[in-house]
Amino acid sequence: MQTSSQPPSESTPAFRSPWVLAWIGLIVTVLAVNLTFVFLAIRTNPGLVNADYYERGQDYEQTMVSRLARDPGWLMRADIPKPLTAGAEASIRLVLVDKAGQPVDVDEASFYAYRPSDVSRDFALPMIREAKGRYLVETSFPLIGVWDILIAAKTGEDEYSVGERVNVARP
Repeated sequence: MQTSSQPPSESTPAFRSPWVLAWIGLIVTVLAVNLTFVFLAIRTNPGLVNADYYERGQDYEQTMVSRLARDPGWLMRADIPKPLTAGAEASIRLVLVDKAGQPVDVDEASFYAYRPSDVSRDFALPMIREAKGRYLVETSFPLIGVWDILIAAKTGEDEYSVGERVNVARP
């Protein structure tokens, strides 16, 4: 009769196993990346949150209902040249017509440019009346990339706006 005597297998400690070390390394890597993202988010905050967001939001529904009730039915069109180039002057126009297609004059027209990634680059300019229902602003964008444009027309207490997202190219 043959007896096979194999030496008892020695178990390796858990922290010497390559599988355990790989899992620990993966967890440490994920935590390090997340902490880096949190640090960068806090350090590079563009500050795009309104300071009075709660107060503005409380009466949002009433504001929207009253605004819809006073809506004059104007057609607002922004003529924005394509392509826009950083540092180059561009003529941006606003055309306003009523339901019958007749030009409409407003008390004030303003041009706003918002940089989604950096609030310090935002700017606003008044628009000049070119003709009845036509307003013009000459502007240049200082940086390439994405910009949000908002053109607001104010008559009395009411303000109506048209917006568009544009991409500003390299010169």
